[in-house]
Amino acid sequence: MQVVSGYSKEKKYVYNWLLTGCVLIAMIVIIGGITRLTQSGLSMVKWEPIVGMIPPLSQQDWLEVFELYKQSPEFEYFNSDFSLAEFKSIFFWEYLHRLIARLLGFVFLIPCIVFWRRGYFSSKLKKQVLLIFALGAFQGILGWFMVKSGLVDQPHVSHYRLASHLITALGLLIYIYWVALSVKYEVTTHDAKKLRRPLILLIGAVAFQIIYGAFVAGLKAGLFYTTWPKMGNEWVPSIFDEIIGREGIISLMENPGIVQFIHRICALVIVAIVSFLWYRARKLQLTIHQKFGLNSLLAAIAIQFTLGVFALINAVPIILGVFHQFGAIFVLLASFYLLFALKRIESS
Repeated sequence: MQVVSGYSKEKKYVYNWLLTGCVLIAMIVIIGGITRLTQSGLSMVKWEPIVGMIPPLSQQDWLEVFELYKQSPEFEYFNSDFSLAEFKSIFFWEYLHRLIARLLGFVFLIPCIVFWRRGYFSSKLKKQVLLIFALGAFQGILGWFMVKSGLVDQPHVSHYRLASHLITALGLLIYIYWVALSVKYEVTTHDAKKLRRPLILLIGAVAFQIIYGAFVAGLKAGLFYTTWPKMGNEWVPSIFDEIIGREGIISLMENPGIVQFIHRICALVIVAIVSFLWYRARKLQLTIHQKFGLNSLLAAIAIQFTLGVFALINAVPIILGVFHQFGAIFVLLASFYLLFALKRIESS
């Protein structure tokens, strides 16, 4: 594939605008990971899309917000001895997470109005932009739906809702990234079809792995079996047969040990697929964009796999947990960049 950049000044503005949105979504995902790892996600018990941008400004404001938190299950079960200062430390991350999400809305809305009025958008791009706004609004609602699950009876968010919130955020990120690439690049003339099927299979495996990564996070499954490559002293813990026999198929999604095992196996499958992809690519004449995409993907998978192992054997410290989540973003971006580079696009 030979990619030609039809890069007018107007397209450059739109491209940079879309990439800025990608960066902000990545920040939201990473800060969301920090929020989860620091047990901060249930510190804000009200969802106020507009006035929620204003943090508590006075001591009285802080006392009122703290009083609301004291009525939550998390305070009752885990943090009943919290001081106001300790509450402020967990409030910070959840507030920052929501603040950047709101900032993303403004970053998209204001330039969008300007670009739309100036005629920078094609009819296709107008539809894509409207879809981005719809997906963004849905993501915000889904985020509150997730948090709400931990404010009712038990101080834990549903790991199913956590997975949904994460995968839709990353889906939105990838969609915006794909639209941005479509704005910048217009022509391809060399289609490496032999790589497309294994790459699509890889993307499917990565999506599945991210879902199970969210299950691992939501169930705190990374704190079980903190050894590699074996799980304790066994390759497959013998107790799994008993658990599956007792709990049934739901244990594949709700038992922490089994969820971690599936996450491990999927990581090995991903490594196998990307190795096959590399093997097949050796015999092909690739363009500079395809080579860059393939090499970026190989590096991202290798780093992500290594981070996962180190996070596990160290019982998921915050820094490694955050880097591991960041690595998942790069794996996705590299995968879709390569997919874009392999895709035939007629000259516009």
